[in-house]
Amino acid sequence: MQQVKRIVIKFGTTSITNHTDCLSRPNILEFVRQIATLHKQGVDLIIVSSGAVAAGREVLEYPKISKELPAKQMFSAIGQSRLVQVWASMFAYYGINVGQILLTRADLKNRHSYLNIRDTLDALLSHRVIPVINENDSVATEEIRLGDNDNLSARVANLLGADLLILLTDQKGLFDRDPRKDSDAVLINTVEHIDEPLIEIASGGSELGTGGMVTKIEAAQIATQSGTPTAIAMFSEDDVIIRLSYGENIGTRFISRTTPKESRKRWLFSEHPQGVIYVDAGAAKRLAEEGASLLPVGIVDVEGAFARGAVVTVNSPERKPVAVGVTSYSNEEIQKIKGQRSKVIEETLGYSYGNEVIHRESMASMKDKS
Repeated sequence: MQQVKRIVIKFGTTSITNHTDCLSRPNILEFVRQIATLHKQGVDLIIVSSGAVAAGREVLEYPKISKELPAKQMFSAIGQSRLVQVWASMFAYYGINVGQILLTRADLKNRHSYLNIRDTLDALLSHRVIPVINENDSVATEEIRLGDNDNLSARVANLLGADLLILLTDQKGLFDRDPRKDSDAVLINTVEHIDEPLIEIASGGSELGTGGMVTKIEAAQIATQSGTPTAIAMFSEDDVIIRLSYGENIGTRFISRTTPKESRKRWLFSEHPQGVIYVDAGAAKRLAEEGASLLPVGIVDVEGAFARGAVVTVNSPERKPVAVGVTSYSNEEIQKIKGQRSKVIEETLGYSYGNEVIHRESMASMKDKS
């Protein structure tokens, strides 16, 4: 099987600590070695890392403090810098830079911040910097109790159109029964459809981590519905990340019946457009026939009031829809830059969200609707 090109990897607390009370530098260095190997081959890699609370306890030398939420948030606030420092120091051995991003589900629900996050991640990846993402546990409330880094990793995979989501854990994968309680439990190698019975057989979590197998199944469901195949595998398996990147049958693999691009197109056509952008004949032809991005130079007029991140229709000079997409600029901003070259966007607005009013990855031609 051909190697995938963009991978999101979620490391649980047990993977990061190796079942101890502190960060396991040997474990992390081994993960970094595998990631560096793939990075050298041109693969885009995104890390979603748990372990901030464990790192905070390590920094404070394991004080006996209550297990209530504020204490966990304190540990997270202290440990977050330690966690990313360890990742950065390990990657430095391979001459690779990392960039830290802290997120909550709320950040990804807001369309404006969603686009800003996507643009930041794309910029990091384009400069071959590896993003290290974590739930912003120091300010999160509900999320810190749900093991939400599993779901967060799935949403990041969706946001970036990843080719593969890897969820590393202390289990070989999903079993038909809890293998810690039943020695006859059988590993499920492939899942083609996630349903309630499958979720019901998922086992619980560990003492250090906040997420168990249930949250991983939920994450796989989110990812596969958006077009990203997902694998749950044991972190200690030899070269597990490299082997999974080539499609080797390790752990449990969840099949996706669509692709990120197809999923995005379906979503675009399901949304109610909030405005219309009118383009000249040349731009209409490039959008319809070449799948090009929409640049401000090809825009003639704009209709409706909408913000950055809105879904809009793109119409030809004959007022016929040629495409639908997510705009990187508001209607007021487009009015100011329409007909201009992209290089003057920043000069005109005082800032820029990129050269494209609608990037081709955020657009679908009307011929795709059929």
